[in-house]
Amino acid sequence: MKDEDSGNRLGSYLRARRALVTPERAGLPPGGNRRVPGLRREEVALLAGISPDYYLRLERGRDRNPSPQVLTSLARVLQLDDVEQTYLLGLAAPRPRARRRRRAEHVPARVRQLLAHLQVPAFVEGRTFDVLDSNPMAVALSPRLRAGQNRLLSFFLDPEEQAFHQDWDEAAAGFVAALRTTIGDDTDNPRFVELVGELALNSQRFRTLWARHDVRDLTGGTTTVHHPVVGELRLHRDKLPIEDVLLVVYYPDKDSDSDEKLHLLAALSSTGTASEGSCNVAKSGGPGSTSGGWSSCCQGTRRPGSE
Repeated sequence: MKDEDSGNRLGSYLRARRALVTPERAGLPPGGNRRVPGLRREEVALLAGISPDYYLRLERGRDRNPSPQVLTSLARVLQLDDVEQTYLLGLAAPRPRARRRRRAEHVPARVRQLLAHLQVPAFVEGRTFDVLDSNPMAVALSPRLRAGQNRLLSFFLDPEEQAFHQDWDEAAAGFVAALRTTIGDDTDNPRFVELVGELALNSQRFRTLWARHDVRDLTGGTTTVHHPVVGELRLHRDKLPIEDVLLVVYYPDKDSDSDEKLHLLAALSSTGTASEGSCNVAKSGGPGSTSGGWSSCCQGTRRPGSE
């Protein structure tokens, strides 16, 4: 965090990535005792065809204008994929820009209409992972997908949300990598600063993953979740950019067990039946609790904009 705060993001990234490459992976003999994991600075320099002193200057931020050829060589040695290499090139050549004013994010009316018609869980996500709007099925799937929630804070700081994600460790790594990709060179965005600070203060797992400097593209994937009423669901997740927001949609394989369970969840959500029984038992506070957790997960929810 210190190097990032002082503006040496390139050096921080190089140091974090070389710590992840073992000598064996780089084609070098294991060597003797190593005080730190990964490659030594001089080994990176040797494999990249640059001097150790020059590489040291890059890591310490004393030289911030390496050529594209040097960066390409470093990307090869550090075994970066296309997304990671693009990120590295961006760190070395930040675009001059004026400080952007923070503005309210807007959900287009056509997206609200689409949400209301989708029969699968879907929600609109802002640039800083705030839930801007959601349909009833999304709220039935997880109350943390209700408008006004922040997915990052819920994911790392809410024990119920952690239990909901059966692949939480893997998903956590992807989430943090997506956050770093999203931030890009917008490091002075107050909302990003606020989120990273709160998560770093309250989550050891976040601190560990943030220090890795992983980046990842913002496409979807597949996740496994455990709903307290219908059980385990394996769902595909697609993220569709629309203007300045993302439409996030969860859907199962057709005619799969998860497909049947999602239909059951839809039926329970539309009637409110589960809210009188199973959901109330499954919530963290137990029967009679008024907490905002799973107690309301299957209640009939008003469509966005219907109030």
